[in-house]
Amino acid sequence: MALFLWSESPSDMPSDAAWVNVANRSQFAKSGLSMKAQALTPCVQSFCSALDTKLKAKLDDLLSYLPSDSPTPKELLGVQSRNSAFDRYADAGMVEELLRDHCITCIQYVLGCVREELQSAEDKLKGHTDALNDAKLNAVLFMARLCQSLGELCPHLKQCILGKSGSTENVMRETRSSKKLGKGKAQELNPMQAKWQEVKEQFLQQSLFAYQIWSSAVIKVLVHSFTKTLLLDAAGSILATATNWDEIEIQEETETGSSVMSKIRLPVQPSWYVQCLLFSLCQEVNRVGGHALPKRTLQLLLKTCLAEVLAGYEKLVEEKQEKKEGTFPMTQNRALQLLYDLRYLNIVLTAKSEEAKTSRSKQDSRIETVTDFLEANIDPFDLDVFTPHLNSSLNRLVQRTSVLFGLLTGAENQYTNRSNNLSSQEPHNILPLASSQIRFGLLPLSMSSSRKTKSAVKNTENQTQVLPPSVVRAEEETFRPGSLFRQLATEEEDTAAPSLFKLSWLSSMTK
Repeated sequence: MALFLWSESPSDMPSDAAWVNVANRSQFAKSGLSMKAQALTPCVQSFCSALDTKLKAKLDDLLSYLPSDSPTPKELLGVQSRNSAFDRYADAGMVEELLRDHCITCIQYVLGCVREELQSAEDKLKGHTDALNDAKLNAVLFMARLCQSLGELCPHLKQCILGKSGSTENVMRETRSSKKLGKGKAQELNPMQAKWQEVKEQFLQQSLFAYQIWSSAVIKVLVHSFTKTLLLDAAGSILATATNWDEIEIQEETETGSSVMSKIRLPVQPSWYVQCLLFSLCQEVNRVGGHALPKRTLQLLLKTCLAEVLAGYEKLVEEKQEKKEGTFPMTQNRALQLLYDLRYLNIVLTAKSEEAKTSRSKQDSRIETVTDFLEANIDPFDLDVFTPHLNSSLNRLVQRTSVLFGLLTGAENQYTNRSNNLSSQEPHNILPLASSQIRFGLLPLSMSSSRKTKSAVKNTENQTQVLPPSVVRAEEETFRPGSLFRQLATEEEDTAAPSLFKLSWLSSMTK
């Protein structure tokens, strides 16, 4: 998939892309770049193209018995064909019904084959320890993409099922009417459209089932390695997975009332096996074209991964509560690191959707049980001192890694804290910054406009009279968005040479 996605080919852009608008382009013309955006490999494209070609041939054979959507020249002239001895359109409804039934039977046969293959692949991958390198997993992904794209890459399939209602004009009317209707209003569908919606829903369910098999196999392999490292109880293995801690100075008050500065050491990074789990998960998601994965699949991936991770922590708690002889004791430093790791994993792997909120209470109770056990191994006084510093460190870490684990964290976890004071300048920036620009807060002003403002300030200092409102507005105009374009336009207007900024398409940019 990576070789297909990140390689350039001449078919990425259509040859007429420079002068043909997207709205005027044929629905059958698909560029290579759009296929890469949907992560549809050439194998999927060739399968859908072969099926669509056969459906087109069947449809072309039956067009002689189906009335066209556009009226004939005779109908436009008002010539009636009532006296015709043979009405070739008399059985048009029966022909459409037979074509629709045969297409649906064909699709049910394809879906049945896919269902059987997915069941056998699921049974084979269940107990496989090296499932990521198994060819069956590639077949599962192929079937997932195939079911995901059959409805779109086979436009003649839709036309065969919908019949007359599958014309371009009717589709445009449907989209316009659906936009006009509110979200709460149910749109009425005719029987043909209901059948097409049912076929698309079956495609979607099979695609999601295939992606679920893939995500389960990935999580089992990765979380198995994670749990194995987590349960290692030797001192050397614990030190091998430990990360650097930060040293923080705090001010404490003694019994006499005097303040004493002391230093504490706290974790600022998760353990190595936690970082390896998240990074490997991102690698597997990107390896299969993660930008085109359904949102439901990603949410299920996060939910299942968090549940498996919690099972590993619960197993660790059980082993420590048994207190077997020869086991390494749970020290305060290790409990702090484990607590930090658990809270970080909970933030990253928690889906922020409405559907996930219902199942979050059960996981929250499991997290609280593990958290209570870890906090019991920390001194209560130290825990009160460490907690605010741990929280701030955790927030900084999530912000730093939100882009690194972008597909896992999603758009909901992206931290975009904007300061309310837009005129505040960053200490590292030596250029004057735009004060009235909201979207580009750190956009520097032009040199000439800054010179004008400096000269205007000097003139106001020398003059004792109050400036008229028009001058004040002119000074404010220099700070408005597009002031550079306006300034260049006025400078060009002073000269006799023709200016590009006088053209309509560029002058509209200054407005």
